[in-house]
Amino acid sequence: MKKIALITGANKGIGYETARQLAISGMTVLLGSRDLSRGEIAASALHSEGLDATAVELDVTDDASIAKAAAVIGARFDHLDVLVNNAGVYVAGPASSTTRASLRRVFETNVFGVVSVTNAFLPLLRKAGAARIVNVSSEVASLGVITDPDSYMFALQDLAYQASKGALNWVTIMFAKELVDTSIKVNAAIPGYVSTDLNGNTGHLTAAEGAEASVALATLPADGPTGSFWGAVTSHGTSKMEVAPW
Repeated sequence: MKKIALITGANKGIGYETARQLAISGMTVLLGSRDLSRGEIAASALHSEGLDATAVELDVTDDASIAKAAAVIGARFDHLDVLVNNAGVYVAGPASSTTRASLRRVFETNVFGVVSVTNAFLPLLRKAGAARIVNVSSEVASLGVITDPDSYMFALQDLAYQASKGALNWVTIMFAKELVDTSIKVNAAIPGYVSTDLNGNTGHLTAAEGAEASVALATLPADGPTGSFWGAVTSHGTSKMEVAPW
């Protein structure tokens, strides 16, 4: 039986490439997209490659949209094998210029949205034989990396985004601890510095390369980790895939 995977923010960038790679592996992929028309365009592109993909309208900042998506997916499938919480937004700016509004905007998507979506789909994930939850985090959330004077990220001062990814790491740990006695594994993926719209396409990795960590965690074997941070650790500018010692 084919596995079912839902990826939020999947109509472009890392989310789209994650969906594509999971579909190539043989999964049915559901492309969560705030704009359904864009999701349908992305799904059509995957169809042209002979891949099994369906667009689902899903705004992670809207509880009604999340509930509707869970109902639509639940009516079609009796379980969900993979949830990749990929949707994210970025607001630049140091602490002294960070506003309450900018914090709310970033946390609504990067933190609150992840918790709300995960809770909405947990009933379907529990019905899978061995479900996997992947939260797309960032190396900028690492206290060790950001406080290391030798790190190329040392100068970064984007409070809202960095704090949101730090909070997301705690969300990952809390779900992993709560679900530790189940077959569900919960991990955070670290894509690395990927060229996407989020950073003005300044990254040195492709979206396909950035998706590798999420795909690896979405397809973990039974003896794989849970509550870990895994991906492109680049504290000195050189990417390598490993469990981040955070």
